[in-house]
Amino acid sequence: MPVHPIPEKNRRRLLIFNLRTDADDHILGFTTQWINALAPYYEAVDVLTTHKGTLAVADNVTVYSTGREDGLSRPQQLARFYQRLGTLITKHHYNACFAHMQPLFASLGAPLLTLRGVATTTWYTHRQINRSVVWAERLSFRIVSAVESSFPLQTAKLRPLGHGINTEFFAPSAKPTRKQPPRIVQVARLTDIKHQHILLEASRELDCKIIFVGDIPDGYDDAYKQRLHQIVDETDMHEKVIFAGAQNPEQVREWYQSATVAVNLSPAGLFDKAALESMACAVPTIVSNPAFAPLTGHHQALLHIPAPDDADSLRDRLTHLFALSNDERQHIGEVLQFGVHQQHSLDSLVFKLIYVMHTGNLPQF
Repeated sequence: MPVHPIPEKNRRRLLIFNLRTDADDHILGFTTQWINALAPYYEAVDVLTTHKGTLAVADNVTVYSTGREDGLSRPQQLARFYQRLGTLITKHHYNACFAHMQPLFASLGAPLLTLRGVATTTWYTHRQINRSVVWAERLSFRIVSAVESSFPLQTAKLRPLGHGINTEFFAPSAKPTRKQPPRIVQVARLTDIKHQHILLEASRELDCKIIFVGDIPDGYDDAYKQRLHQIVDETDMHEKVIFAGAQNPEQVREWYQSATVAVNLSPAGLFDKAALESMACAVPTIVSNPAFAPLTGHHQALLHIPAPDDADSLRDRLTHLFALSNDERQHIGEVLQFGVHQQHSLDSLVFKLIYVMHTGNLPQF
């Protein structure tokens, strides 16, 4: 078991509430990496998930599902949640519970877990506030998020940890390729809050390729996707725009590694890990969320736009980045890569998360 300042006797068994446990999921597949990064610090890890897909977990990890993948109704899933949780906490003693993007499970399970002396730490990184988020904040021992602005409620329980990017996986290619014309890559779900239409407007007159990696989220209609295709049709941009669709992590990494510039147009409050992944691949990345300022640093004027719908500023930044030499862009990318390693690596997050789960505080380095 790896060395950690929390004694091993306090790290025997961990319970995780996870939204979707599927190594092949193009949005939440990364949670398998988080589970596997936590696993070496515990004798056993039990995961209670809404949906179980392709499993690629460590040997000491067991995954239990509430049955969404089997088509169970919400009342049936709720019953299975309590049946699974009741069995687990009766059979095992847990040293901690970590709820990852599962405020519903955190709020539903907290009363039972509290009776058993198990503290729940809830990770939530989103702008949306709903009843589950409110109750999870009230009932959790601690709230953890990527940065302070990525949790939508004011609370003294909040501990920002960084975003947990696997910097061994998301890294520059050993054999970088120089694409001509320049490539702009945007990795995001196709929704208006990600502002893909603004990238189309900003780059209409630029000599470049635009690659949209991602598709419509589950439960959404295709109106916004159709709007994007309509813009491409009306502006005759067919030769320069690629809709790559949903991609697995290896494919996403390849798109980053082939990019001249990456773009992330998530608004304030959405501290998007896709921007950190492209930065980890040493790609100059234009962002609109001010929370990225500690990473963009001296290059903020070149990499930050005032608002996600500011097409003129985005066009200006893209034009300047395209005008730089390969060496100049590489230098910017390496600065971003170093910052992600220091502030948002998965190893760093796991160390801090374990410390918070067991002490309530961030470690002092």
